[in-house]
Amino acid sequence: MLGWFVALEGRAAAAQEQCVQCHQSVSPKIVSDWRHSVHSEVGTNCVSCHGAAHDSASNPEKAELATPETCRGCHPGRVEEFERGKHALAWDSYKAMPTTHWQPMTLREGLQGCAGCHKIGMKSDQEIRRLREAGSDYGAGSCDSCHTRHLFSKQEALSPHACRTCHMGMDHPQWEMYESSKHGVRHELKTTGALPEDAAAPTCQTCHMDEGDHAVMTGWGFLAVRLPMPEDEQWARDRATVLKGLGVLDPDGNTTNRLEVVKKAKLARLTEEAFQKQRDKMVAICSDCHTEGYARKELARGDDMVRISDRLLAQSIRTVVALYEDGLLHKPDNQAYAYPDLLAFHDAPSSIETRLWLMFLKHRMRMFQGSFHMNPDYALWYGWSEMVRDRNWIEERAEELRRRRKVDRKLGLDQ
Repeated sequence: MLGWFVALEGRAAAAQEQCVQCHQSVSPKIVSDWRHSVHSEVGTNCVSCHGAAHDSASNPEKAELATPETCRGCHPGRVEEFERGKHALAWDSYKAMPTTHWQPMTLREGLQGCAGCHKIGMKSDQEIRRLREAGSDYGAGSCDSCHTRHLFSKQEALSPHACRTCHMGMDHPQWEMYESSKHGVRHELKTTGALPEDAAAPTCQTCHMDEGDHAVMTGWGFLAVRLPMPEDEQWARDRATVLKGLGVLDPDGNTTNRLEVVKKAKLARLTEEAFQKQRDKMVAICSDCHTEGYARKELARGDDMVRISDRLLAQSIRTVVALYEDGLLHKPDNQAYAYPDLLAFHDAPSSIETRLWLMFLKHRMRMFQGSFHMNPDYALWYGWSEMVRDRNWIEERAEELRRRRKVDRKLGLDQ
């Protein structure tokens, strides 16, 4: 038995040496990254993750792709945590968007569109095979979105820069908010030596991955809507309007099939207990540097910014609904209800509807996310101020359409 094990180990070592010799000339940086990794130090080699079937330049397709299941063999706890968090659902949530399949294939499968970041999500073996057949190996691993190949560095994944690739830009500029917030500034000062090593300087991971917990989740979720409805009657009406715009409620206030999609992708907290669990967790994290009272007060201010953003967005949604009802704006044939679909994104059919989804996806996101990331410029100028301008533009455009109809009727051009 011992002889069999020694022989097996010897074959694995020989296969590994063959891998290194070949890739040293073909892709040397892969080899150097691996040699610098902890994997190399502990004996995790090419064969450990890719198998031994690929043994020459003629059969690269035989190299197995490392997936979360591969990582689970050594890191079961971290993979299980990841599966409970929202990052694991990124692929599902991307596919659930109503018009994703309308986009060009390059945007859907490559690194040029939403899929480039959403591929961090878990995928079935069938989906991984399909991606590979399409020539798009990237995204099979999930873990390698943050612990990039072939270093798989923990230190890299602990840096806020690791989050920057995805959490930036138009719809969720968390990186820009963090970097220019006092938290981000202190982190930069700490890394340059201007602040002492033990100075408080929170990173993204400090607040969202406490003690390395990979089950990343937030209280308000990506959409900043939740259940139960608030006690404030005006806010409850506004949130109901927003939920109708998201397609979660129909015009009569009844839940739709899209609610099941929101549940599955964990895009919102749907019970008070689920929200409070995340809120209490964040208060505890904030309290490492601040008093608990201060933390709760500032988080409550963020909640209030969600309320204010809902007021502005709901007003504009109702303006567009009225245009549908009056026949001044054609409701897209693919929309199930007489409400604009905020999740249609780029496929909004008119300038008014385009302005509405930008109001939702760009400016509302900046308003409430800027508040929770303690960045006043994003909360005010890039958020609230832009939403006010969006609302005014939509209302003025609606009035212009009404004036045109009156003129057309007088001239008999509306027949």
